[in-house]
Amino acid sequence: MSRNGTAAARLPLAEEILRPTFRRERAAFKRGVWPVAGCDEAGRGPLAGPVVAAAVILDPDDVPRGLDDSKRLSAERREVLYERICARAQVAVALAPPRRIDRDNILRASLWALARAVCALPVRPKLVFVDGRDRIDAGCDCQAVIGGDGLVASIAAASIVAKVARDRLMACLGAAHPGYGFERHMGYSVPEHFSALDRLGPTVHHRRSFSPVALAFGEAEGDEPAAAILPL
Repeated sequence: MSRNGTAAARLPLAEEILRPTFRRERAAFKRGVWPVAGCDEAGRGPLAGPVVAAAVILDPDDVPRGLDDSKRLSAERREVLYERICARAQVAVALAPPRRIDRDNILRASLWALARAVCALPVRPKLVFVDGRDRIDAGCDCQAVIGGDGLVASIAAASIVAKVARDRLMACLGAAHPGYGFERHMGYSVPEHFSALDRLGPTVHHRRSFSPVALAFGEAEGDEPAAAILPL
C-alpha cells in the first residue's frame, strides 16, 4: 500500500517468450511413432536466389540447447546451433531454384522443396511436423503447425539449418556476381538491391515472376508469366 492508503500501481509483467520444446516429438515417441522429423524453409520473400528447405530428426537423448525460431537468433548464434544440429541430428537440405518458383509459384515451389528435404533424410520418418498452414506430401503422416518454428524443437532446428544454408549460398552468389550485395541482403527487397537491379540488370538467379524483377526484365507488371502454373 502507498502512504495515502491506495495500492501502488504495478507495472505490467513482460509477456513470457515461448521457446520451442521437444514435447510433441516425445509424445509421438511414447505412442510408438518414431522417427519424427521437423521441416521448414527459408527464402520465400526474396527477389533472388532459391527457396531452401531443411528437414531434421533430432536425437531424443541429445537435443541441442538453445533452439529457437531462426528469426529470433543472431547470425552468430545460428552458426553455432547449425554446427551442433548437423553433428547430433539427421539432417537433409533441398532447394527450389528460381526457375521452379517462376513456373509453379512461390508456395508450390516451397512445398515441393520441403517434401524433397524430407525424402532426402537418411532414415524415413513416420511423422513430419511442418511449419505453417500447409501439409506436404512426405510419404507419411504430416502435421502442419502454425508458428511451428517457435513451438516445435525439430521445426526450429530445421529453420536454423535452412537459414544458415541459404545465407551461405547467397554469400557464394555475391562473390560470383559482385555489385549486387547478395552476401549482405540475401536477395531481399532493400534499396541496395533495387539500385543494383537498375544499374546492372537481373541475373539468372533472379525470380522474374516477382514484379520488381519482371519490370527490370522489361515486362509489364500485369503480364502473365511465361509458363503456366503447374501442379506439384
